[in-house]
Amino acid sequence: MTASAEKYDLIVVGAGLAGGAFALAMAESPLKIAVIDAQPERQGWPPLDESVLDYDARVSALTEASRTFLDRLGVWSAISERRACAYRDMQVWDAEGTGEIHFSADDVGQSALGHIVENRLITAALINRLRETSVRLMFNTPVAAWQAVGDGGELQLEDGRVLRAPLIVAADGANSRMRQWGGFQTREWDYHHHAIVCTVETERPHRATAWQRFLPQGPLAFLPLPDRDRSQHYSSIVWSATPDFAETLMAMDDSEFNAALARHFEYRLGAVIATSRRVRFPLRQRHAVQYSRQGIVLLGDAAHTIHPLAGQGINLGFGDAQVLAQECQRALARGLSLADSGVLARYQRRRKGENLAMMAAMQGFQNLFESDAAPLRMLRNVGMRWLDKAVPLKRQVIARAMGLGR
Repeated sequence: MTASAEKYDLIVVGAGLAGGAFALAMAESPLKIAVIDAQPERQGWPPLDESVLDYDARVSALTEASRTFLDRLGVWSAISERRACAYRDMQVWDAEGTGEIHFSADDVGQSALGHIVENRLITAALINRLRETSVRLMFNTPVAAWQAVGDGGELQLEDGRVLRAPLIVAADGANSRMRQWGGFQTREWDYHHHAIVCTVETERPHRATAWQRFLPQGPLAFLPLPDRDRSQHYSSIVWSATPDFAETLMAMDDSEFNAALARHFEYRLGAVIATSRRVRFPLRQRHAVQYSRQGIVLLGDAAHTIHPLAGQGINLGFGDAQVLAQECQRALARGLSLADSGVLARYQRRRKGENLAMMAAMQGFQNLFESDAAPLRMLRNVGMRWLDKAVPLKRQVIARAMGLGR
């Protein structure tokens, strides 16, 4: 035991999207809560201008379920007033055939299929709201070590301080050090793809549509961003490609990359006029065998990472945050410790199945569309055309993807 340790009821390591949302969901409880993050402190809203370079390269495709969660947390109105783009339609097609499918919000009686929002704006909204609560925010505070103690765990900070809590929430991302220190086992495999993300300005408007074309090298998605004065049309792109092809794309100058992007997208939005700085990162799927052990519980990317194929990663993370908060609040109402094995087992039981199902679906899609085998090409093209006409089934697919009825 460390006598000089600062004691909390709950510590969240990671002030990103999932961690910030969970902390905010717990902020009205009587608990003494700390949120610590290794990154420098974020000051208010980021400035916005009218340049293609201004958009955050990392965006999230929020489902209706995630939007509703953010609304309950009291941050959605601030986000939507700042900058967000609702999309009503989704167009998906196969580069190696004639298969094409169209999803519309009208099919399920909704005003939108989802919203594309820059990650930095979601994070800013969560942090700004947390500053209005009693939750202690500690930025620029790297964790040097963790150890289990009798009543939970202790965090040794790099500045020498020690924090202790019965439950520590690891929301520190895909390469979670908390997960490693806690000895969590994971099942993981390499997708053998790299994702290239950036913002583009296109000749034609995106028409509030999310577009995705399946190429032999990997899927290419155009996600709509808010336009400017009806003459400037912006989208965020996610291009998943084999490492060699990704290297080639990254080596191109802007004009070469713009031309390649428009060509591989079949000029659906005309020419690509301008492009922001490109960012590339390898894609790897990872899933923790257990979500909790030794007073640590995993949240969001620390528990699972998924292919960005359908933009479901953050939605799974928000689902984790919402369910974990519900179970913690239920424990408080029953006088149980937050680290009670039954409490954390219910969180795992409620989330693990859904997370695994989505991960399996994305893996199946990737395997299906990357295959060059003629029978599979025929199967996927016939299947897409059939599903496009099977309206009742398509409605179920849309509702599931939006998180409706969850």
